[in-house]
Amino acid sequence: MKQSINIQDTFLNQLRKEGTFVTVFLVSGFQLKGKVKGFDNFTVLLDSEGKQQLIFKHAISTFTPSKPVNWTNQDET
Repeated sequence: MKQSINIQDTFLNQLRKEGTFVTVFLVSGFQLKGKVKGFDNFTVLLDSEGKQQLIFKHAISTFTPSKPVNWTNQDET
């Protein structure tokens, strides 16, 4: 049986591995800018101007990367 692809984890992992700069839009309309350093089921760790911010996923509306995300390396660890 083929395992389903988790788009959210694949996307966040590529942002983290490539060190892509992102703008994170919160549901409140506030914007955070930085690089994804890690994530789990409930949170995303963002490095923003040398400061770490732990953001709860339920507060996030949108991730906008500064460049297209490379999906071709999704099977690499």
